[in-house]
Amino acid sequence: MADVPEKQIKRLRALITEAETNLAAAHELLLSLVGDDEKVVNVVAKEEALGKIIEGVFDGQNMVGADGKTYPVPANYASKSKLVQGDILKLTIAEDGAFLYKQIGPIPRKQVVGVLKLENGHYFVTVGDKDYRVLLASVTYFKAKPGDQVSVNVPEEDDNVEWAAIEAAL
Repeated sequence: MADVPEKQIKRLRALITEAETNLAAAHELLLSLVGDDEKVVNVVAKEEALGKIIEGVFDGQNMVGADGKTYPVPANYASKSKLVQGDILKLTIAEDGAFLYKQIGPIPRKQVVGVLKLENGHYFVTVGDKDYRVLLASVTYFKAKPGDQVSVNVPEEDDNVEWAAIEAAL
């Protein structure tokens, strides 16, 4: 054990903690979508077949449909799914009016580290000289506070985006 550098052990612990957090978030999202009842999965599949389907692009906060309309994406879904500005979403509007979102086209992304700040009631992560807006739901989910260092996902190719998705609080 003495041969293993402390830095590697620290990194491994951070990776395990992050994996546990992601697993807990995935489990919570699954429960919010289908509940504890396995039979609900079939009901959701039937609703998708019966509803109106709209595809669009996630703008960091909402989905802009191919029809030009803006559709609200629940902040907790965007946060837990770590949606990145530019991701392609499918919205199924069920006959009962329920909105069901599904990410169908994640864009290539990169992870960067920055510092969280609160400015005029909005949260930002500063990476170098660039500020990215982040969702309040992500900040509260990771229990992050202004001044904390966080890892965020941003589009790999587009440097002009306004939004980032918090991956983890460091």
